Amino acid sequence: MKIAAITDDGKTISQHFGRAPYYLVLTVEDNKIVDREMRNKLGHTQFHEEGHHEETSGGRHGFGPEADHRHGRMTEAITDCEALLCRGMGMGAYESMKARNICPVVTDIVDIEEAVLACVNGQIVDHVEKLH
Repeated sequence: MKIAAITDDGKTISQHFGRAPYYLVLTVEDNKIVDREMRNKLGHTQFHEEGHHEETSGGRHGFGPEADHRHGRMTEAITDCEALLCRGMGMGAYESMKARNICPVVTDIVDIEEAVLACVNGQIVDHVEKLH
């Protein structure tokens, strides 16, 4: 099983999915982390540089065709993962992950390895109240 975590430093889970520059992808076998790989992640900064702007669909930030395209590009690096761990995320990104068969989890656990093992053992809490 592969689980991705958004990160700035490869050790801790970043506060905001859209702004984090990397994914740390951990491979877990028999409840043990057996491999780790740092992957680049597109973020809001790159999309603004490409001339894309924030949009709303029906007054809802992070929804609509452009947002869905942006979220899809953000997930290209983790299509082989079953879950994505973050500490904050927009509702549009959260729903886009689910639509792409990646289980998003908004956690209050900061340490990546601790969060991954909690996820694997079914002991992680998805704090959907932190979605924005």
